[in-house]
Amino acid sequence: MQAFEEETYQNTEFNTKTWRRIFELMRPLKKTVILVIILAAFTAVADVSYPLINRYGIDTIIATGDLSLLPIFIGIYVAYMVVLGGLVFSFIYLAETIRNRLAYIIRKHAFEKLQNLPFSYYDRTPAGWIMARMTSDSRQLSDLLSWGLIDLTWGGLMMIGLLSVMFVLNVQLALITTAALPILVVLSLYFRKKILKIFRRIRKQNSKITGAFNEGITGAKTTKTLVLEDSNYTDFERLTSDMKRHSIKAALFSGLYLPSILFVAAIVTSLIYYYGGVNVADEVITIGLLYVFVSYVMQFFEPVMQLANVLSHFQQAQASAERVVSLIDAVPDIEDTDDVKKTYGTISHPKRENWEPLIGEIEFEHVTFTYKKGEKVLNDFNLLVKSGESIALVGATGAGKSTIVNLICRFYEPTEGTIKIDGRDYKTRSLAWLHDHLGYVLQSPHLFSGTIRDNIRYGNLNASNEAIIKSATMVGAHAFIETFKDGYDTQVNEGGARLSVGEKQLISFARALLGDPKILILDEATSSIDTQTEQKIQKAIETVMEGRTTFIIAHRLSTIMSADRILVLEHGKIIESGTHTALIKKRGHYYSLYTNQFA
Repeated sequence: MQAFEEETYQNTEFNTKTWRRIFELMRPLKKTVILVIILAAFTAVADVSYPLINRYGIDTIIATGDLSLLPIFIGIYVAYMVVLGGLVFSFIYLAETIRNRLAYIIRKHAFEKLQNLPFSYYDRTPAGWIMARMTSDSRQLSDLLSWGLIDLTWGGLMMIGLLSVMFVLNVQLALITTAALPILVVLSLYFRKKILKIFRRIRKQNSKITGAFNEGITGAKTTKTLVLEDSNYTDFERLTSDMKRHSIKAALFSGLYLPSILFVAAIVTSLIYYYGGVNVADEVITIGLLYVFVSYVMQFFEPVMQLANVLSHFQQAQASAERVVSLIDAVPDIEDTDDVKKTYGTISHPKRENWEPLIGEIEFEHVTFTYKKGEKVLNDFNLLVKSGESIALVGATGAGKSTIVNLICRFYEPTEGTIKIDGRDYKTRSLAWLHDHLGYVLQSPHLFSGTIRDNIRYGNLNASNEAIIKSATMVGAHAFIETFKDGYDTQVNEGGARLSVGEKQLISFARALLGDPKILILDEATSSIDTQTEQKIQKAIETVMEGRTTFIIAHRLSTIMSADRILVLEHGKIIESGTHTALIKKRGHYYSLYTNQFA
């Protein structure tokens, strides 16, 4: 099951397991939730009391003309309004507190999970899907679980209170009111099912639209150069038109639901007026009591609609709840065992005091690796790399170069066989321990919003300014950084938009080196830069490779001539191995690649 397939979240039944998991996330808010429920209960009692206060005024003051009791009535009325105002203010404040804190908790858990999920999750899950979970879905859930719980408590207690008082005051009129309940239940069930089905389609379209937004923004330059604006607009218009159609349909059923309830309420009110009026004429009940029942009928239908609305929203939000839970509870393909976590800690909470130093010897023992889609990349692969050795990986696309590096970094794990670091299966030590000793420079460097200094310091958050400058100097970045007006405090903007590709690459080199990694990965790190910048980086590489185990993936073969060993790969197997000079003399596959590139 792929995480981003919206069709997965189309269950029409109310999923109690999902909601139990969501309510578990609310556990830190337990005291606040209980308090707000108590306040909602008191508010329901106050709402039930309001017509009774007015009945007192009608029957004892207006009907009798005795104004001596008017000051008492006014005093009761003012006290009631003060209490009601205080209750309303308190639970609105607390409900907003719950809403904001719950949104924070959901996003915190989701973001923490995203930090711990392996590359394989991001390979199969579109960024738009993740963005929708972190924004619209989490917001919808926090809104529902804050105000929804209050409305549920208030509505339920309000109905119980109203029915209890009505049956105490007059059974006949109370029965007329309750006779409408079956009709209301049928209407609510019908409209709830219709609205739920439509809202699931809306959520599905929303995720697609979010994904389209993300692709449109990140791929803006490609869109411009390929003149795809019209095609993109057509595709986007189709997505938004589908969402518009579903939204209008949802609005139609939502609009029909309220008038249907009001129609039933009008019939019940008419019956109350008729039978109540007859009883008043026969002096069976007072005008004040008739007023109470008319008021209660109107009040009675309000919580009924509120409860139906909340339950409907719970159904509408179920798809969001399922998606958020699927993200928070996603089981990583790669995870440390409990024993490893106990000793070494986790990525979020490492126990650095238990970490051994990493020396840098790496060994592949009969490693086979197959991607989930069934594509076998490595088969019975063996390789021993000594500490401090520099290994260049060469071969056509799909030969297995990136797979070998990803396995070393434990972004993926072998399907069969063992990978050892310093003589031990690397699964017996933590992911955090391994990644802390890695330096990785990608073909397309990514910089975060902030200053140049911030981006270099990401390699070691505790590094001093002197260490940052030293690292930048080693890779040849210091010279161009100093040409900026603000130097190291220059803002790079999102993705490093203010810098050239070569400048971004030099900064990413400085960032990797600042962490003093024992294993250095250079994934075609010089393929996107000009020859002059490549020469600067090549000099820096030769310096920083000393004492480090280095893997270099390169199509530009001039950058690997100084490597201790060059491995030529084909279909996941090593077909040639040796130094640049030895492989040239051999006049084999590497010789052909090299001479063809420089022909």
